[in-house]
Parts: sequence; structure tokens; C-alpha cells
Amino acid sequence: MRATIVGCGLIGGSIGLGLRANGWQVSVVDLDDEVAKKAVDIGAADMIGSDELADVTFLAAPVGSIPDLAWEALAAGNGLVTDVGSTKAEICSRVEHDRFVGGHPMAGSEQDGIDGADALLFDGSMWVLTPTDATNESTFAGVAAAVRGLGSEVIALAPEVHDTLVAQVSHVPHLTAAALMNLADETSGQHRALLRLAAGGFRDMTRISSGRPSIWPDICVANRPAIVDGLDRLIESLSDVRTRVAESDRDGLLRLLNRARQARINLPTGHRLAERVAEIAVPIPDRPGEIAAITTLASELDVNILDLDISHSGEGGRGVMLLMVDADLAERLIGGLMARSYRPTLRTLD
Repeated sequence: MRATIVGCGLIGGSIGLGLRANGWQVSVVDLDDEVAKKAVDIGAADMIGSDELADVTFLAAPVGSIPDLAWEALAAGNGLVTDVGSTKAEICSRVEHDRFVGGHPMAGSEQDGIDGADALLFDGSMWVLTPTDATNESTFAGVAAAVRGLGSEVIALAPEVHDTLVAQVSHVPHLTAAALMNLADETSGQHRALLRLAAGGFRDMTRISSGRPSIWPDICVANRPAIVDGLDRLIESLSDVRTRVAESDRDGLLRLLNRARQARINLPTGHRLAERVAEIAVPIPDRPGEIAAITTLASELDVNILDLDISHSGEGGRGVMLLMVDADLAERLIGGLMARSYRPTLRTLD
């Protein structure tokens, strides 16, 4: 298999290392020639330059540049194209093509750039794919297979749903961490010992503010409505906390803190490994949007698709989507599919 990676930072470099560990031939492109050379030197790439025969092109560039880069990659060859940007709705609306599927690996590191690249960065992480009505089934399946090879679990979401959720769990927390860090920095001018006394909790809360600032203006512009809504809800929540503190509302504070503690304890750490696997076969018409509809439904029902394949009918016009899922959750997905007029069949695999 062959891949081109556009952008050799932390994510692009880590993808290159992971793919090469799996036997892929990898080419890299970067605006900085020295960074591209370093990608080759550390083993993240075989060569510099775009590969017209690439099976998959990964776009690991700032989100504002991804649509133009996607169209360039689609015109350069016949391979699949995906990206790793942390906003999806605008990108997917501007790149409607059957060989493109948006993506977002939910992984990172305190290290930055190619120097922080790690072949195991995605191991055990979630990687969101955002198929649309234009996405071909084989495009989703091909990119999902490459991503799983890097150690990630694949979850499919509609682009708009992705942006709303990620604003809450990534974008708003990053901006909050930056605001907290700036507040402490301002105060440290008057009390020089403040930052030296910063305890572990403060360091944990503000750690993400050390990330590369240059990517965030594009993210905030692309996902402005969801981020503004998330910030408004945070401000409202903080105002409620302020009121309870100002009024010495002990019971109210205790309820709030207990609820937060319980939610934090119950925070999922990822999909558990399935002890039994089931195969769901779903007859589908050969029309755009089927892969997006079914994979997004599975995500809404919290059923992880462990693997996916498409079998096209020789007579044309129809095909069968084969979904591998946790056997304990198969009936949940079966019910959802039947509610949407699909006619799935189930087979438990030993």
C-alpha cells in the first residue's frame, strides 16, 4: 500500500511512522523542506513529494487549507483522500467527492512538530470519520482499514454532530485552559511566587494550553457557532457556581461537586474489547449516502463497528454491507436498522 502525507507535524509524522511500521510506502509533502527531510531521516517517510499512485492521501495541514489541498489531491490521482482537521462541517461541505471522507484522530501529545512524532500515538485512541452523502462505501472502508491499522477505533459521525461534540470536549476546554493560564500569569506579576506554587491540579487543567497556538484561529473560525454556544454554556455554569459561592450555599455546592465527581468517575475510557463478535449483513441500494446513514446510526446507538466490508451484487443496483460488531450490542443495531426500513440479518461468529 502507498500513502502521501501532506504536512509533517506531530500528527502527520506519527501517521507516517505508523503506516511504515505496517509495511506502507510513504511519501511526504511539507511547506518546510527541512521538516520533510527530517520526516525521511526519522523513518516517517520513504521519500519526499506527492505520490500519484498513493492509495490514500492524508491531509495533516491547518484546517483552513484542507479543502484546496483535498481537491488538489483528488485531481492528482485516483486514490482515497482524508484529513485530520479538528473541524469537519465546513471541510466536508466544500469537498463533496466520492473519494473523500473527513477524519479527526482524537489523539495528541504535549510535544509538537515532527520531533514529537510517535508510531504508537494513535494506539487505543478514537478516530472519527465523517462520511457524507457523497462518500463512496469503499472510500469509508479503505480509510477505516488504514486507520485501524494505526491502532485506532473508528467512530462515524455526521460532520455537524462531530463539530458540536468536539467543541464541548476539545475546543472550549482548550480556550478555558488558555484563559486560566493567562489569568495566573497576570496575577504572577504581583505575586511572583504564584506560579512556583502551582499545584498538580492547576498544571493538569492548563496543560493543553501549551499546544501550538497557530492552529487555533482557523479552528475557532471554522467551528465558531458550536464554540460560541459552548462558551456561553460554560459562562452560565460558572455564573451558577459563583452564585452558590457568594451565597455560601453549602448544599448546592456539594450537589454540584458530587455530580461532577460521579460524572468524572464514569467517564468512558474507550470501547471494551468484544468477547463475542457478530456479523450483521445489511442489503443496501447502490446509491449515495448509505454508508453515512448506517455508520452514523451505529454511532448514535453507541455500537462500535469493529470492521466493515461491502459486497456488490453482480446484477448491479444493490449490494450488502457487512458489519462486525460486539455480539452483545448487535440486537440494538438490528432494531435501529429495522426502524429505518433496512432488512438486516444477524450471524454470531465463534
